[in-house]
Amino acid sequence: KIASPCHVQPEPCRAGVAFMILRFRLVAILGASVCTRAFTLREDVSRDGLRLTSPRMMATPAGLAILFDCDGVLADTERDGHRVSFNRVFEERGFDFEWTVEEYGRMCEVGGGKERMTAYLNGFNGYRTSGWPAGYESPTTESLTKGLPDDPRRLELVRELHARKTALFQELIGSGVVPLRPGVLRVVDEAIAAEVPLAVCSTSNEAAVRTLVETLMGPERYARFSFFCGDVVPRKKPQPDVYNLAAQEMGLDKSECVVIEDSGIGNQAAKSAGMACLVTKSTYTEEEDFSGADRIVSELGEPGGGGECVMLADLRALL
Repeated sequence: KIASPCHVQPEPCRAGVAFMILRFRLVAILGASVCTRAFTLREDVSRDGLRLTSPRMMATPAGLAILFDCDGVLADTERDGHRVSFNRVFEERGFDFEWTVEEYGRMCEVGGGKERMTAYLNGFNGYRTSGWPAGYESPTTESLTKGLPDDPRRLELVRELHARKTALFQELIGSGVVPLRPGVLRVVDEAIAAEVPLAVCSTSNEAAVRTLVETLMGPERYARFSFFCGDVVPRKKPQPDVYNLAAQEMGLDKSECVVIEDSGIGNQAAKSAGMACLVTKSTYTEEEDFSGADRIVSELGEPGGGGECVMLADLRALL
């Protein structure tokens, strides 16, 4: 992404002049055809009511961009990765509970690990009835902001637990015990060969997502991805914020974006962002509501595998 050459200026004409200078320089370096395709003029209104003109990246050369969710899409990490790591943290801290396979499946209805623990300790769906651990039973307030405790000590606790859980998860992924789902590497390679922009948009911690992609795909493929993860946006899925941010930061036309998700809340986020969405069902999402999804499959699959096999052309067809 090439940053706008201007921000708020006292005279709107300065923004246009700065942009034209930048464009002429780029034409000299890259050629007129590249610059003509890459930029368009957009008028924005500043807080002072001035009309500003700024460059915005538009259609991709490939006419397609693929935005992957991580957990359940790239790898089936929830049951044997995140759940196991959460339980190890609980054991380390001496807590008298752990998340069973079935129980964690219900907890995945909450996006974000810190938010998930908060919901559980507050009695989400009636699972946790004995409340917060000893020493955290009497908060200064029971209120939440964006799914996290407003009480400072409770907030510190969930942050500490999540940081430790992320470290354990990275160790687990680094050991190679959780493989990529069928077809993921093939689709990524097809996309790279066709110069299709790639990104991972996940509520999971960015370090954990990066570890997964680099470990399971290798450094060359890893270098082709953009990452929008964790707390990069204030509102997590099912809100569309992370996909809106990816389109903005990567300079993508939403009409050319295909999101690959595995959950109901992920599908809602993609569709609310105005993007096409392919759902690949995972262990915990088989029975979820995928209303509005453009296509639903069990996996991306492999040629000759006996089941569905999603090709790059199939993703283009969703646009």
